[in-house]
Amino acid sequence: MGFLTKLWAFHKVFIIILTPLLLLPLPLLIKTKVAECAFTMFVIAIYWLTEAMPLAVTSLIPALFFPLFGILKSSEVASAYFKDFHLLLIGVICLATSIEKWNLHKRIALKLVILVGVNPGWLMLGFMVSSAFLSMWLSNTTTAAMVMPIVEAVIQQILNAEAEAHAMQMRRMSGTTNRGLQLDGTISQLYISTSENKSNRKGNTYLRYLNLKTLEKLQVEIPTTRGKYRSHKDHMMCKGLSLCIAYASTIGGLTTITGTSTNLIFAEQFNHFYPECQCINFGNWFIFCFPITLLILVLSWFWLHWVFLGSDFKALFHCKKEKSEREKAFAKIIADEYKNLGPLSYQEIVTLIIFILMALLWFTRDPGFIPGWSSLFPQYKGYATDATAALILGLLFFIIPANMPTKHSSDISYSTLITWKEFQSCMPWEICLLVGGGFALAEGTKVSGLSMWVGNQLTPLASLPVLATIVLSCLIVTTVTEVASNPATITIFLPILSPLAEAININPLYILIPTTLSTSFAFLLPVANPPNAIVFAYGHLKVMDMVKAGLGVNIIGILVVILAITTWGDPMFNLSQYPAWAPSSNITGS
Repeated sequence: MGFLTKLWAFHKVFIIILTPLLLLPLPLLIKTKVAECAFTMFVIAIYWLTEAMPLAVTSLIPALFFPLFGILKSSEVASAYFKDFHLLLIGVICLATSIEKWNLHKRIALKLVILVGVNPGWLMLGFMVSSAFLSMWLSNTTTAAMVMPIVEAVIQQILNAEAEAHAMQMRRMSGTTNRGLQLDGTISQLYISTSENKSNRKGNTYLRYLNLKTLEKLQVEIPTTRGKYRSHKDHMMCKGLSLCIAYASTIGGLTTITGTSTNLIFAEQFNHFYPECQCINFGNWFIFCFPITLLILVLSWFWLHWVFLGSDFKALFHCKKEKSEREKAFAKIIADEYKNLGPLSYQEIVTLIIFILMALLWFTRDPGFIPGWSSLFPQYKGYATDATAALILGLLFFIIPANMPTKHSSDISYSTLITWKEFQSCMPWEICLLVGGGFALAEGTKVSGLSMWVGNQLTPLASLPVLATIVLSCLIVTTVTEVASNPATITIFLPILSPLAEAININPLYILIPTTLSTSFAFLLPVANPPNAIVFAYGHLKVMDMVKAGLGVNIIGILVVILAITTWGDPMFNLSQYPAWAPSSNITGS
């Protein structure tokens, strides 16, 4: 076993070495550009799926192999690594950096929770709505990392406040105070009797000491872990509140093109494949995906509530004149957290104004149903993109002073809302290289003829109903994305699905949009995406908890996406007709 353990420690080295060696007969025996490009694609796909090397490092392989195989010149490959996408990402990260630096995300999250109420079910919905809203504009990982500490603090306060309320209730029931439990006249220790099964108290009752004096210290220094809950109900509440953050952070990202890297990769690659199509922009993507996000979010909330909090949904809508002690404790915790933020600061106001302006510029650039602001420059049609708006406002964060001078201020130093160092710490350079590698790979498949060859092989699928093909594609990418990163999955499948759509004579958007959205449905495993891993690290969940809950959310997501693409998606993107901007679908074997 010791030898096998040592051998396994180097399994990534074996994958890196053996993968190209085992695939080498492909270019050596067939000796065509298609085979050489397929060899490159297989090597990259295996490295991405196994993460034998960092994703960003693997993304540089096209820059090495394509010039050696004579598919693309080195300068041509290099030009594919930096696109309009990267400029858009820079502007968005400037905004995200300022939001995180000045704690605007906490204010938004807590305010939304205050609005929906303090019942555990409503509390879950409040955190889901706030996380989903933030992930529309920030990365899913950033959202989960920012909101989960707030949720954990609330969980700790709830458990401790409830324990204290229970102890006080027991003292009131006894009517006396046992002085023998007092130590040094300052610390009171109470025995709290709890039971997992009320029908068998003797077999399941256990005693636990509760130090009332040190509750406040415990809630900061000692996080709750499995096995240290007052009851099964409390444990289930912790699981539900944790998972709702991971899932909502992913679901919210579907809504906007900038919300998640998979959407950005799709938009840029789609424009690369079909440059004559100007049918995907920030506005119509938001209009199409917002109902999808809303439906998935609400249905997922019902599902998580049923799994972790029970099926008594009537209690959510039962109005009571007097709140319970537990509900009062919840309300106080959230209110105190919000109060600690203080009044809206100058930095938060400026960030919020830029945030709103950026969203408005994205929406109004070319909304489709009315002329946008880009129509003010008819002689430069298509020159201005969403990246233009993002950069205009993103650069303001490096210009606007972080602190305005006052009459009583002696500090006259000039500092901006964000610094370059802070921007660099938030900028996902790995995603930049990963996307660039995808662009290079897509260009190589086009030039070598691999995409045309794949289309020819997929023509038998034309005999299947279109809906069956779409469902099958969604299921495949949803399965793969559980074990591979979402950006890697979409980058692998886009060059395959585009020729598939052309081969079976359907609008490419009909298959690319649902599969792009399905790529984000990585809800089953802690390693499936970063939000899952962040939430799992807090210790409230087991893997099977995530699998059980995630399977339901996966099914909900796919069904809602299929509903959307076959109903309001059809008239929005004219999906029922093969478009003029796509290549001729009369693909032959010649």
